[in-house]
Amino acid sequence: MTGIRRIFAALLACQAFSVQADCPEWPEARAAKEIARLQKQTDTWNMAYWQSGSSGVSDDEFDQLKDQLKAWQRCFGQDVTEPPIPALNGSTLHPVAHTGVRKFKDRQALVQWMAGKTDLWVQPKVDGVAVTLVYRDGNLMQAISRGNGLSGENWTAKVKRIPAVPKRVEGLLTNSVLQGELFLQEQGHIQKQMGGMNARAKVAGALLRKADSEMLASLGLFVWGWPDGPAAFPQKLALLQKAGFPLAAQYSLPVNSPSDVEEQRQRWFTTPLPFATDGVVIRSASEPESKYWQPGEGTWVAAWKYPPATQIAEVKSIEFAVGRTGKIAVVALLEPVMLDDKQVRRVNVGSIRRWQELDIVPGDRLNISLAGQGIPRIDDVAWRSTKRVKPEPPQVSYNTLSCYRASPACQPQFLSRLMWAGQQLHINGVGEALWRQLMRTHRLEHLFSWMTLSETELRQTPGISPERANLLWHKFDLVKQQPFIQWLKALAIPLNQKAFPALSAKRWSQVLRMSEQEWQTLPGMGKAKTSQLLRWLADPQIRELGGWLAAQGVPGFQDQ
Repeated sequence: MTGIRRIFAALLACQAFSVQADCPEWPEARAAKEIARLQKQTDTWNMAYWQSGSSGVSDDEFDQLKDQLKAWQRCFGQDVTEPPIPALNGSTLHPVAHTGVRKFKDRQALVQWMAGKTDLWVQPKVDGVAVTLVYRDGNLMQAISRGNGLSGENWTAKVKRIPAVPKRVEGLLTNSVLQGELFLQEQGHIQKQMGGMNARAKVAGALLRKADSEMLASLGLFVWGWPDGPAAFPQKLALLQKAGFPLAAQYSLPVNSPSDVEEQRQRWFTTPLPFATDGVVIRSASEPESKYWQPGEGTWVAAWKYPPATQIAEVKSIEFAVGRTGKIAVVALLEPVMLDDKQVRRVNVGSIRRWQELDIVPGDRLNISLAGQGIPRIDDVAWRSTKRVKPEPPQVSYNTLSCYRASPACQPQFLSRLMWAGQQLHINGVGEALWRQLMRTHRLEHLFSWMTLSETELRQTPGISPERANLLWHKFDLVKQQPFIQWLKALAIPLNQKAFPALSAKRWSQVLRMSEQEWQTLPGMGKAKTSQLLRWLADPQIRELGGWLAAQGVPGFQDQ
């Protein structure tokens, strides 16, 4: 089935938009400007799509931004509009109109649509371009692009060069009209892993190009409509297969419940197929006579698309996170969106330089997807706000030796150092929120000041119950038993991770006495890394922290 955008508002009225529904607090002048810009862009994309088959943005991105436009129009009392249907060059009339399909937003919409219906079938929603094939006296006489559903481009010459399209048919198909999807043939395409791979745009390009394209030989055809064909769906599928249209028979399955549809949808999403797909189509075997078919009125067929691989999320604010080594990372806080089964509220932008290159400010909309291990990432900026106010990045020069002591300017890196030290010393159950609270309440002086907090002081910390204060006090006391290597890691010693197992020094005094040559014998410790380490060891605040840990009775820091 085609992924082409449907052209009538009635098909979309039942869908709840997934974009942020809260109305922005804009002055009327800004609202008018934002709405006008987005409306102009969606109209431009829509025009390009109908004229060339590809607009430069995905269907999902287009639909989400179109829904955002509608939301803004409702918020500010404007008429809710649909992108206009452009006047197309194609003047070849379809003998039977393309109705299009209603798209479900969720399982509940599917349940409501299926209620009371029988003899239903599910098919993959093949991602390609729709076409009408007209056979007369057994010969392929016309191939017409979908166009506006009533008329389209004459693609006959191009389609006749596609090996997968039969040029002659027999029997009941001798004088017939077929509707289907021209697609790029793939081997073992797994939609969940590979996505759409821009397949539809490639197909459209091959058909719209004036010169013949070698890609025509790589195209396939999935017939999903035989208007006025046999009433019995199995007979229809068998005759299509016999005539050289095998895919409908291979990929059409009877369904009796929403669960059947849901299970097959997931199966086709995760298993190899010979084409890209963007969902499933559910159709009733009972269809009206073709003379009653009209664009936007295919009530006997509907689609349930796959979850979008990307979601558009609004940027609420920009934060600058400082890591324990002093590296600054930019983080965009988002209006929450769902990707797969994950709610995404923040995304790492990267360095300040990348943030500046992407030019992201609060109010912008970002295309967010999930990278490996489900980590959110920015694919690109989907839409830019007219108001461009950038926050100032930190002016402090952070490095591997800064912020072992607390100060207002050092708060971000100092917090990162606390969190890192807690992880290395295996203080389970103490996260960022608690470290922040301890910083605020007790004004920690340096990286290990929390070790001296009494149980009474911990009980006085807002948000900490007496029971948790007791547990926390015991955890802080037990860190002295951690191995010496873990304390070096807690200090964030700039030592290559591969070097720790080979380190023979078991006490702080031994570490301080090691020579440059001894350090360079350890794995991963070149001249530059060793020079950095020696500078770190010679720093007065590091030496002072070592002496402080010795005074607290941490064994590895006490002289024997």
